[in-house]
Amino acid sequence: MWCFYMFTNVKYKLFTFVNQKKAMNYLQLATQYLEPKLKGKYIHLDIILPILESLNSDFEITEIGKSVQEREIYQVKTGTGKTKILMWSQMHGNESTTTKGLFDFFNFLQSDNEIANRIKNEYTLLCIPMLNPDGAFLYTRENANTIDLNRDAFNATQPEMQVLHSVCKSFQPDYCYNLHDQRTIFGTEGFNLPATVSFLSPAYNKETEYNDVRLKAIHIINKMNNALQQYIPNQVGRFDDSYNVNCTGDYFTTQNTPTILFEAGHYANDYDRDIVRNYIFISLLSSFDVSYENVIVDNELMYYLNIPQNNKCFYDFIYKNVKIIDNSEEKIINFAAQYTEVVQDGQLKFVAKIVKIDDLQDFKGHLEYDCKNGLFTSKGKHFPIIEEKADFFINNLTEFNNGVKII
Repeated sequence: MWCFYMFTNVKYKLFTFVNQKKAMNYLQLATQYLEPKLKGKYIHLDIILPILESLNSDFEITEIGKSVQEREIYQVKTGTGKTKILMWSQMHGNESTTTKGLFDFFNFLQSDNEIANRIKNEYTLLCIPMLNPDGAFLYTRENANTIDLNRDAFNATQPEMQVLHSVCKSFQPDYCYNLHDQRTIFGTEGFNLPATVSFLSPAYNKETEYNDVRLKAIHIINKMNNALQQYIPNQVGRFDDSYNVNCTGDYFTTQNTPTILFEAGHYANDYDRDIVRNYIFISLLSSFDVSYENVIVDNELMYYLNIPQNNKCFYDFIYKNVKIIDNSEEKIINFAAQYTEVVQDGQLKFVAKIVKIDDLQDFKGHLEYDCKNGLFTSKGKHFPIIEEKADFFINNLTEFNNGVKII
């Protein structure tokens, strides 16, 4: 297995080198066309609506339905080309990074850039920038009926999923882009780096076999991974492809539409994901880079499987070598804390809570502290408690507030 990995990795590096020069301007474009009105993670309909209304005449904005709580769902259509791409973002209301990247991409498409004009001439894009506006406002994964829309694809019991089905049926896309965020817990297997962007060509059966539909999606994923490796090497992951026909990507792949799952993940010190949005922009732009068509690829599936699997190997904080007193017995432990995201007074707050004690040998922290056998104290107790806020002292001298060491 190791020999196979080394062989494929060398071949993949040669493949990526072919297009390195081409990819070098992607990050510059992402910065140039960044939408300044979209910042942070709490993005809801009231924020995006004025931006939608300001898009130029290249874009056709249409209300296509309403959510459970009667909020409008909009589609954005642009381009006149033969190949049709359907995209949707914020199916999960608290997953907004791809929405920001999508609006940055809109800014690029309404420019006079030569590549933007080529995309509009060769493709027709239909985008739903916020499929779950209730969940976006409430900052929840589910819709207002507490249903996960990404588990409602087959039965389509919810109005938001019914809208997506209706649009897909009338538009008849050649490809679907399913845009999501993933948690900070994911890293890239074998590298233990944050999985900053992850992709998946969803399965069409329980055996997770590969057919022409999946391979079409894989071809595009390979293009995007090739571009991203210039900026975040070894931080692109491959999402788990366990089959569930209730999941949107699996369902559409079963219906013979090549579908790509995008997962925006963590980048160092970027909890608002205002850096990661650049890599979503790069992903979108490179997916339309037809100049790659002239590259001879021996085995698309090999390159795809060479993308490291997503691995649950991170916590936001890990505290090492902490002395505790439990039942009058002193012990040295490690423990971890993780941010919980809550909206308070219209603002998103990150609240660090203790989530794991010991058994951390296979995990890394995005931020790690060596407490050097210092004594833990919180609210008069000398041991951490699961689900309590990560506010504590070490040796009654060093303070940690909301997970972070106070200097």
